[in-house]
Amino acid sequence: MKTLLACLALCASVAMAGPRPDGAVRLEIPLRGSLQNPVFSPDGSKVLFTRFRRGYNRGPADLFIFDLQSGHVRPLVSDGSVNVNLPGASWNGAIGQIVFSSDRGEHDEIYMIPPTGQPGDERRITHRETLQSFEPSLSPDGRWVLFESHEIDDERGVITLHLIGTDRYHDLTEPGRMVKQPNMADGGKILYQELRGNWAIWTLDLYGSTLMVTPPDWNSTDAVFSPRGGWILFSAETPQTAFADLFAVPVDGGQPVQITRYSGYDGAASVSGDGRRVVFESAAGDPEHAGTAIWQLDLSQNPLE
Repeated sequence: MKTLLACLALCASVAMAGPRPDGAVRLEIPLRGSLQNPVFSPDGSKVLFTRFRRGYNRGPADLFIFDLQSGHVRPLVSDGSVNVNLPGASWNGAIGQIVFSSDRGEHDEIYMIPPTGQPGDERRITHRETLQSFEPSLSPDGRWVLFESHEIDDERGVITLHLIGTDRYHDLTEPGRMVKQPNMADGGKILYQELRGNWAIWTLDLYGSTLMVTPPDWNSTDAVFSPRGGWILFSAETPQTAFADLFAVPVDGGQPVQITRYSGYDGAASVSGDGRRVVFESAAGDPEHAGTAIWQLDLSQNPLE
C-alpha cells in the first residue's frame, strides 16, 4: 500500500502530456449546459452523465451516454424534469440497469432504465407518499438500491436501503442528520458524506460501525469506492486549496493522496472497472458561474484498485 501511495502521489505531481499539469484530458462532448456526475459503463467504453441545461445544478436535467471510441452522444432520459444520476455505482452490469432520481410527479423518487433504452423507457422503483428520495446507487448484485431519504421540504434525512420490487425500506443512519451520496462496495461496506461542521466522508459496515476517513478540517464530498473497494476516491477543499481537487484514501483511513492538481474545481469522480481511469467534472473556477465539463485522467501505470 505504501508503494501505491507513493506512485499515486508521483503521478499527480509530475507534469504529463495533456492540457493540464496532472495529464487530465477533456472529453469533447458536443452539448451545451453543465455536464456533471460522470460514470463509466461496466466495460469502460462509455460514460453516463447528467446534463443540467441552465448551469451548474440548475434544471431541467437530462441523462446522456457518451461513447468514448466513436464520440457519439445520445439522450437516455429527457422529459423536462430534473433527472440526476450519482457518481459511482449508478450503472450496474449485473442487472444491466442505470438508476437515477427524478422530480417528475409530486416529489423526487428513484427510477431505473436499461442503458440501451430511450427516453420514456424508465420505470419508477420507489413509491412513498410522504418521503422523497435522492442520489441513488445500486448494490453490486443489483438487488438493492441505496439513497438519501427526506421528509418533504427538509434537507435533513437518512441513508436508506431498499430491496427492489418489494416494500422493504431500511434506514441505516439516525434521522435528522445531513447525510448524502451513499455508495456500496462488495462485502456490504457503505460510504456517505455527512455535515458535522465540515463535510466529511464516513463508512458504515454490516455491524453498524462507522468511521470518518477524511481529515476533519477538509470539506470532503462526492465519494466513491475503487473497483475492489480498497480505496475511496473523493473531492475535497483543503486549507491549502481555493477549489476542490480529487484525492484517494485507503478504505480504513489514512493519509489522503492527491490525484488531480488544478487551479480550478474538480469533483464528482468515478473510477473505471479496471481502476486505470478516472472521469470527473471540472471547471476553470467556481462551477456555479460557468458550469462544468467532463474530463478523464489516465492512471494506467498505477491503477486505483
